[in-house]
Amino acid sequence: MKPYTRAERISVKIQSVLTELLTKKIQDPRIEMVTISGVKLSPDLRIAQVYFAVYGDDKRIKDALEGFKRSKGFIKKRIAPELGLKFMPDLRFVHDDTFDKAARMDALIKSASTGPSDEQAS
Repeated sequence: MKPYTRAERISVKIQSVLTELLTKKIQDPRIEMVTISGVKLSPDLRIAQVYFAVYGDDKRIKDALEGFKRSKGFIKKRIAPELGLKFMPDLRFVHDDTFDKAARMDALIKSASTGPSDEQAS
């Protein structure tokens, strides 16, 4: 049995090609500082959910989504030859907020560790 499914292998390939494409070919300022955090491909290889992280507020996230929406055709055209599939999966871009959640949790932990009990000890 293969250690990874075909969908997982293609997901990794899409992520690496898309990351390279973002750093070298796409010059849209809305998606300039975007990080591709993962790609999840449906079992039938028809839909690829591309998760991205961007630092900033809701406006920055909306701008990045709009940038991806406008660049979708260009992206698919550049990725398709690299994948060697009969059908290019439909790309759906989704904001990944796990980094934001982790930062909030970290801030909460730090604020809890410097609470009133630490001030009384000094």
